[in-house]
Amino acid sequence: MDKTYLLTDLIYLMKRLRQEDTGCPWDIKQTFTSIIPHTLEEAHEVAVAIEQQDWPHVEEELGDLLFQVIFYSQLGYEKQLFDFDSIVNVLVTKLIRRHPHVFPGGDLQAQRDPNDYLNEEEIKIQWQAIKAEEKALTAERGKTNSHSLSLPLVEYLQDIPISLPALTRAEKIQKKVSLRGFDWTEIEGVLAKVREELGEVEDEILTADPQRLRHEIGDLLFAVVNVARHLSVNPEQALSQANLRFSERYSLVAQSLAAQDRSLELGNINQVSVQEMETAWGEAKQLHPQLLARLAAANDDL
Repeated sequence: MDKTYLLTDLIYLMKRLRQEDTGCPWDIKQTFTSIIPHTLEEAHEVAVAIEQQDWPHVEEELGDLLFQVIFYSQLGYEKQLFDFDSIVNVLVTKLIRRHPHVFPGGDLQAQRDPNDYLNEEEIKIQWQAIKAEEKALTAERGKTNSHSLSLPLVEYLQDIPISLPALTRAEKIQKKVSLRGFDWTEIEGVLAKVREELGEVEDEILTADPQRLRHEIGDLLFAVVNVARHLSVNPEQALSQANLRFSERYSLVAQSLAAQDRSLELGNINQVSVQEMETAWGEAKQLHPQLLARLAAANDDL
């Protein structure tokens, strides 16, 4: 019977990988900064596996993401900054504090009275109050983020990391200001803003000013994110799925043309006319959902 490993084994494994004389050379030379790209990649791979409902792969990718946390905790331990136990302690303490409607008196073992019920709106208000208290404590400790911007931001926008993907950050900014009433109440106003921004992009095309075009295209993207937010659609996920959908359909186009001895490879692009590509694209759009349905059915039969 295969051995079943536990979290303690993973922590021990990480220590072994980092041992100076007997560890792995690649793992030994890594730093907090050097593994950031790997962390972002692993988080993205988790999201993709979930979106594709590839559950065995989700299990594997969650393990890879957990390994990133263990890696950071080992680096923190070596520099006497923190370790895995302290990370868990900070996390559990924070989650208990943020859920007083579940853990009365801040006690992990305490059970609330089932009749003492808060609705979603009351929980949301309570959440905002708790976040405000946490922010005040952070400010007292002198740990507020400072951004090298030409103009200062209001405190609740400073709290949004600049390092976030642009679509995600746009959505978070919009949510923050919406809580203060700076928002449209109806989707029609949001859609009108998209049309306005698209018109401004079209106007700037005539000027051929790259800086102005970048400015207006940015405004257009920001407005589209606002549409997604109002419709409860995650813009990052929507674009990720659109990327995959386009890539799969384009691949169908390329395969279809290749079967006719027509190539889309570099150096051969003049072999295929625009009309031929449009026809192949239309066929791929029709075929694509059928192939996905067959794939899903085949997976269900496994």
